Amino acid sequence: MKYFKAALSLTVTLLIVWALNRPWGSIPAFGPLLSPFVGFWQNAEPATSRDEELDIDGTRASITVLFDDLGIPHVFAQNDYDAYFAQGYLTARDRLWQMEFQTHAAAGRLAEVVGERALDFDRYNRRLGLGYGAEKAVQMMMADPTSRQVVEAYTAGINAWINQLAPADYPIEYKLLGYAPEPWAPIKCAYLLKQMTSTLASGADDLEMTNILRKFGPAVTADLFPNYPTREDPIIPPGTKWDFAALPLPKPPADSSRLLTQAATRFDVTIPRPNREIGSNNWAVGAQKSATGHPILANDPHLGLSLPSIWYQIQLVTPTMNVYGASLPGAPGVVIGFNKDVAWGVTNVGADVLDFYTIRFKDESRRDYWHDGQWKPVRQRIEIIKVKGKPVVQDTVLYTHHGPVVYSPNTKPFRENIPVGHAARWVAHEPANDLMCFYHLNRAKTYDDYTKALALYAAPAQNFVFASNQNDIAISPNGYFPLKYKNQGKFILDGTNPANDWHGRIPPDQNPRVKNPPRGFVSSANQSSTDPSYPYYINWEFAPSERGRRINQRLSAMQHTTVDSLRQLQNDNYNLKAADALPICLPLVKVNGLNSDQQKALTILRMWRLNNDTTEVGPTIFNEWMNRLMQTVWDDEFGGNDSVPLRMPSFDRTLTLMQREPNARWFDNVRTPNPETLTDVVTQSFRAACDTLAKQHGAIGRAWAWGPHKGTDIRHLIPGLDAFSVLNLNVGGGSGIVNATSERWGPSWRMVVALGPQPKAYGLYPGGQSGNPGSPLYQNMIEKWAKGELYELLYLQSPTDTNKRLVKKIVLK
Repeated sequence: MKYFKAALSLTVTLLIVWALNRPWGSIPAFGPLLSPFVGFWQNAEPATSRDEELDIDGTRASITVLFDDLGIPHVFAQNDYDAYFAQGYLTARDRLWQMEFQTHAAAGRLAEVVGERALDFDRYNRRLGLGYGAEKAVQMMMADPTSRQVVEAYTAGINAWINQLAPADYPIEYKLLGYAPEPWAPIKCAYLLKQMTSTLASGADDLEMTNILRKFGPAVTADLFPNYPTREDPIIPPGTKWDFAALPLPKPPADSSRLLTQAATRFDVTIPRPNREIGSNNWAVGAQKSATGHPILANDPHLGLSLPSIWYQIQLVTPTMNVYGASLPGAPGVVIGFNKDVAWGVTNVGADVLDFYTIRFKDESRRDYWHDGQWKPVRQRIEIIKVKGKPVVQDTVLYTHHGPVVYSPNTKPFRENIPVGHAARWVAHEPANDLMCFYHLNRAKTYDDYTKALALYAAPAQNFVFASNQNDIAISPNGYFPLKYKNQGKFILDGTNPANDWHGRIPPDQNPRVKNPPRGFVSSANQSSTDPSYPYYINWEFAPSERGRRINQRLSAMQHTTVDSLRQLQNDNYNLKAADALPICLPLVKVNGLNSDQQKALTILRMWRLNNDTTEVGPTIFNEWMNRLMQTVWDDEFGGNDSVPLRMPSFDRTLTLMQREPNARWFDNVRTPNPETLTDVVTQSFRAACDTLAKQHGAIGRAWAWGPHKGTDIRHLIPGLDAFSVLNLNVGGGSGIVNATSERWGPSWRMVVALGPQPKAYGLYPGGQSGNPGSPLYQNMIEKWAKGELYELLYLQSPTDTNKRLVKKIVLK
């Protein structure tokens, strides 16, 4: 019997070992993860460090890297090649899994890692043409000798790190997901940049707007969805003179209204609105407004809050440059930053650069399509998608001269704003070498250098703010803007008519730009690029104006501006939306219809100082009320459904309607037998908001406070991995606030730079330099970020510089 028990125990043990060391479909093997020799135990990092000398193949000369107390590398190289080699090596050392995971996502390869659940996501990115665009981009990168050297050096540095890794050294995410890093290639740099274009420039309302036009007609559509808002303060100050002779605008087809109406067939897709919280702030104050007598520049791009951090700080010093700032893990150079002479930053433009075209195929084979009076051949692109634990999937994507037919009829799209059976014309498909823009910005010394660099940039279009120690400030909504007739792309386009094609691009030197305006500052917050006097079409709608208007109010009033006053402006919590809305809405609430708790909430709103601070209850009530009000007014007619998705008019248009047309028919709910008035819908929505909050939090009290009600999460890139996330941060601000910190979005990098004989700069992001959850540098900046504070950025001049914050030196030989 004892032999039987021993044999049984041995058999069970062997089965467990076998089971733990093999994958089960998309589930990785857990044995390697739990192993004390190669598992997660090996990913803990000590807080202490020591100097090192490393022999690495691939460098051309010795490289010295100084690390400060935040883990930020300051690279001193004797040539540019070695600087980018070191950047690739160091970024991979800290962020390898993040770099590869994000480029896998852009390439449509996540199913290789996580299995079938990512198949639709992979198919979407491939069908939208991210790979097609990345291939064009890498061809341009490699055709230019300068960018080729930069990309090859960066790639070699990444591979130098990968090649010396043993399985025990792999980042923990590889062990969790059961795969290994692969060699880096230049196209991965292109994929990373295309991923940013997808994040920031793939919004489109064409389908929704076409359905609205079909349902309500041109007059209502033009009235409720105007091409310029009532409340606005554009990026380029009104009245700015355009110092160029504009090109003739393309003419729309004569029968465009009929074709647009016919194009709005029913589509099997549900479309939520694009996320307007993907925004940013930037500004620069001129010497006349600065306490230092030199410009000061600030930037805080708003993106999804995630761990590892979106950005990676680095300083690169060679005989041709000394630049410091935020880089994107996976792309060489500094994207937002400064050098001795200039500083720059970016915000998203939100240009209309994704259009959809109806395609008339010759027959069911879909080998030819009709355009410009003739049949043209369709090109097929075969996408081979590997799926972990499953057979390979082959997907055929049809390409017209417009671009890919993203989804075939009778298929359900993966994402939002994609109509089935239509071709996508997208700026991400344009050949571009955006790396050269940042290459030249990193070395810029003057305003002219800035303008030359911007001419090389394509997508995603950004508002590039600029300041120099020559006391110049400037801003330019900049990128590849298609040359189109007014509102071309507001609706789905007839793909048979060449009048609807893109007609080249707006010349880069005719993109909107202003230098040293009389008001003494430049700024942007994703609002309208210009007033209607600009001769070209960029988009018909931009982000709401509140952040931009508030920033301009504050900057107009500022004198003797300092770094700290601009830091405080980045953390401004004033709710200008509430300042616009409450004087209109509060008098319309019928007090005699409220219960005691609702009357208490009304009193709180009347006494609220309009700040979205963490302890305030007012913003909680206001935010829920305005959401309810918009639903109450518009959902009955613009709520849409799965087969005919619509979008609602903007909050700005709704508020204008309440002010100027209080008896408009839109305030009546067509689903109810009795007509409602504006007073009715305002009161009903207020009561519903209060009731919802009471169900969530109980009686009015601390639980209603804005900070805990909103909550801010900084989550790991792998969904559901809460152990590697930071949850429920108590942070003020919100959507539409200068401090645009919402539940999952917010300032991904804050920077303030004071120019002068020697720049003084400050910044941080919500995370840390390391992508390793076992490192003390994984989330060490979050607490300071949540408080709205900044670290001084050490701008070193020489590898022999001394500073008490320098903690380590590595020499790469």
